[in-house]
Amino acid sequence: MRRARASRAGAAVLVLAAVTLAAPSAALVVAPGSAQDASSQDEGAGGYVLPLPGARVVRGLEAPPQPWAAGHRGVDLATAVGAVVVAPQSGVVAFAGRVAGRPVVTIRHDDGLTTSLEPVTTSTAVGARVARGSPVGTVDAAAGHCAPTTCVHWGVRSAPDRYLDPLTLVRGLGPVVLLPG
Repeated sequence: MRRARASRAGAAVLVLAAVTLAAPSAALVVAPGSAQDASSQDEGAGGYVLPLPGARVVRGLEAPPQPWAAGHRGVDLATAVGAVVVAPQSGVVAFAGRVAGRPVVTIRHDDGLTTSLEPVTTSTAVGARVARGSPVGTVDAAAGHCAPTTCVHWGVRSAPDRYLDPLTLVRGLGPVVLLPG
């Protein structure tokens, strides 16, 4: 009986993975009511929270086959201009400025990982300590790669050329649901 349940569960995971890979135009959505306020969200393996509480994921990580190859090194979270962006984890602001014409905030976390958020405008000084869930800036009107809609790109890396899927660091998101694109 236990073995049959495990087999069915394994088959369900494989089907979900196949559907996910076969539907690149689908948007990932956090199920309604499952994402909590950043200040009360469950801690994941690294204690991370979404930088935009309750955000909808419009594009996931697409890791490149080689560090120098094309890819999408993070996730895009749907939002609105002026929305408050919070620190996904405690750390120190390592960079706050413009890159390729867009405002970027980079936080070096206590666990050694580094987060980049764009387009995010901040008044927080480089070197300032930020707490998990505390405001670090607001979404800027700068056109990004989600145009004509607005999103925040959230990247996490453990080394200059090793990017991680930020969503794996956040627990408490609830079920991820695929919607037709």
